[in-house]
Amino acid sequence: MATDPRAAAHPIPRFPAGFLWGVSTSAHQIEGAVDEREPSVWDVFAAEPGHIKDGSTAAVACDHYHRYREDVALLSGLGVDAYRFSISWPRVNSPGGLDFYDRLVDELCAAGVRPVPTLFHWDLPVTRDWLERDTAAHFADYVARVADRLGDRVTKWITLNEPAEHTLLGHALGAHAPGRKLLFDALPVAHHQLLAHGLAVRALRAAGASDIGIANSHGPTWPASDEPADVEAADFYDLLLNRLFADPLLLGQYPDGIGELMPGDVESDLKIIAEPIDWYGINYYAPTRVGAPQGAEIEFGGLTMPAELPFSVREIEGVPRTDFGWPVVPGGLTELLTGFRERYGDRLPPVVITENGCSYEGIDDQDRIAYLDGHVRALHDAVTAGVDVRGYFAWSLLDNFEWAEGYQRRFGLVHVDYETQVRTPKASYAWFRDLLRAQR
Repeated sequence: MATDPRAAAHPIPRFPAGFLWGVSTSAHQIEGAVDEREPSVWDVFAAEPGHIKDGSTAAVACDHYHRYREDVALLSGLGVDAYRFSISWPRVNSPGGLDFYDRLVDELCAAGVRPVPTLFHWDLPVTRDWLERDTAAHFADYVARVADRLGDRVTKWITLNEPAEHTLLGHALGAHAPGRKLLFDALPVAHHQLLAHGLAVRALRAAGASDIGIANSHGPTWPASDEPADVEAADFYDLLLNRLFADPLLLGQYPDGIGELMPGDVESDLKIIAEPIDWYGINYYAPTRVGAPQGAEIEFGGLTMPAELPFSVREIEGVPRTDFGWPVVPGGLTELLTGFRERYGDRLPPVVITENGCSYEGIDDQDRIAYLDGHVRALHDAVTAGVDVRGYFAWSLLDNFEWAEGYQRRFGLVHVDYETQVRTPKASYAWFRDLLRAQR
């Protein structure tokens, strides 16, 4: 894929004043220093043979725990307004764990970069289990501790990252930690994470926070054909991956037929889940093409999709692909955002794109530049169409441990040599820096 020829001839239009530009990372993927915190479910999962494709672990990763000052200098050089990182619950549970985040936040503030922490990005302590309701209450207690320590400098918060993927991949299909294959018996995991979000919002409000959101992953769902069976399957997939996690937050109700499948006093829980938030975070990567079940296991995107599922995921043909095999469809972001505005109306708060990025090899990463250029333009199209979008965070600052893929996929604007830990800004780093300068 060549760089989008529009880029040179047609600069990206300016976004509204005050638009927030940033980059994102997560604790387990970059911090390393696992012997300086209690274990997470990902430590256990990665230690079991066969779970991580290259047999690696995040024991060292990018060694950000020891090299955070170098990484903050990269953020400063990039010129971002904000840095979205995650706080490791297992590290906070360990002696001195909050001290690290204290130092990181101080370093960010000194560099003029706004800290935007995510309070849960999949690295659950091994002592907790999302199948158990009390994990939500324990999460709120942990959030209160973090807010008490950092709330004097952190003014923008994210409760959870991608509860849909953590439910589906970690508890329904077994491809991520903790490795369970419960299929639809994983629904309590979704409910308890949403409940944890609501309790965390309350804890943050009690600590004085006034700028709170969540980072949910969403994408358009395209039926494989106009045949009723394909349309029905696509509607069900859309319900599971989009509406199941957005409707309770924004409408205070589950989609029809879902609430009765959830544990506990759902009506009371929904009042907590729907605690008002200040903005709604969306992680966008690609649309999904879905058809009727095909009666057999299907390998798709590195996942084994069981035959029992009432849908099958199909290839999107005729579009470029990342090194991960994901389709590149910038217009899907515009479609998603305008569709959300139509579905939720005035119940949709301002939107922030909390992740958007791609996996490509190489330091002269023109493919990544083309990807980001196309998606930023598509985001501007959504703004022009009237969607209230307040920010964009590229994924990711650094190449890192890419979950079940290990170190085989590189999403970073900065290349990391995992043997030497040398950081090398890529061509996309310079492109993003120049974009930000042009927007100011």
